[in-house]
Amino acid sequence: MSYSVAFISLGCAKNQVNCEQMMAAVAAGGHSVAADPSGADVAVVNTCGFLASACEEAIDNILQMAELKKAGKLKKILVTGCMAQRYKEDVLGELPEVDGILGTGSYGDISAAVDAVMAGERPCRFGSIHTAEQEGDRVLSTPPWYAYLRIAEGCDNHCAYCVIPSLRGKYRSRPMEHLLEEARDLADRGVKELIVIAQDITRYGTDLTGKHELAHLLRELCKLDFHWIRLHYLYPDEITDELIDTVAAEPKILKYIDLPIQHCNDAILKAMNRRDTKAELLALLKKLREKIPGLVLRTSIIAGLPLEDDAAFEELCAFLRETKIERAGVFPFSPEEGTLAAKMDHVDTEEAQRRAELLVDVQSDVIDGYNESVLGTVREVLCEGFDTQAQLYYGRSYSESPDIDGRIWFSGDEAQPGTFVNVRLTGTMDGELTGEKE
Repeated sequence: MSYSVAFISLGCAKNQVNCEQMMAAVAAGGHSVAADPSGADVAVVNTCGFLASACEEAIDNILQMAELKKAGKLKKILVTGCMAQRYKEDVLGELPEVDGILGTGSYGDISAAVDAVMAGERPCRFGSIHTAEQEGDRVLSTPPWYAYLRIAEGCDNHCAYCVIPSLRGKYRSRPMEHLLEEARDLADRGVKELIVIAQDITRYGTDLTGKHELAHLLRELCKLDFHWIRLHYLYPDEITDELIDTVAAEPKILKYIDLPIQHCNDAILKAMNRRDTKAELLALLKKLREKIPGLVLRTSIIAGLPLEDDAAFEELCAFLRETKIERAGVFPFSPEEGTLAAKMDHVDTEEAQRRAELLVDVQSDVIDGYNESVLGTVREVLCEGFDTQAQLYYGRSYSESPDIDGRIWFSGDEAQPGTFVNVRLTGTMDGELTGEKE
């Protein structure tokens, strides 16, 4: 029997790749992928479980599907992904509307799970998170001009506040020949911006050959027909001089580095099982700026971590002002069940939230300063559409990653989505750059 299956993917881009693989798997199993859960046979909610807030979002989506099911507009609900892995007993016990569940080690079972739920069974599959298959065809869910290339699964960093190793398993690099084959296919499909992702891309290859292979991989990717190659999630102490030189030398690699540092205070970094010191972070940022002209940095910061007193928080604010990191995602500390950090003394949720808001204010000043500094320059922008309300085109330059960094808005004659145009930057609007097509 053939059934229609709709997918809702939550959380990070790595989760989105899993969802794209599941879409291809159900199609290969003889089913059809539906654009809308209303009217579908099965809805698959691919969940994030990184933070309590992500779990709440997942539950909200499951309950929305339950309403469709109750109204007779949907037959079955399958839950997959990180929340399913983390809270399988709770999902099965407390959400009776859920008809089946797959952990992060069992994405490949999705087509069989669809057949099972439609046959009246309640599948519950949890394969090994350390050996789960990473390869597989994908149905791309991004716009046709960009796509993600996930080069590894899992994480070996074991930061004290993070549950990912328990949800995704040990670090496993994909063989380079598999990556290059997939990348060639993406280039042939017309993808212009390849976004290289993993929980930690800097560690790529160390489990295969004992050496850091990311720079080698990037040089091979640059031989393919991509216009841009963007890098996400580079662990600071794994960045090699060879990698820095490769980013600097290869024109296709965007001068944009996502470097999650979380904090700068030495005692906090040590307690969180991070392997950097403040002095090392400052030295790395200085080296990156010197070796890669025009570099835009992105990071993530956590306010209210264990051991963060007023002095440590002030130190963090001063660090952001000093380093002028152009993009920073700021999050209040969330004591996640099962982590070492959750058992440590820390400020309460309200205080962590207050500090996060103060950091956002600091970062807003940094962004305003950066935006001011680039006015008058011309940027190559990947056009992504036209906003009828603003009567402006919008897109991204090298300094904006999709979904997290905002847009560049511009006026001018017709620009097609998926094409590159030159835009002279002339102003700002709600913290985003504006300009005119040249």
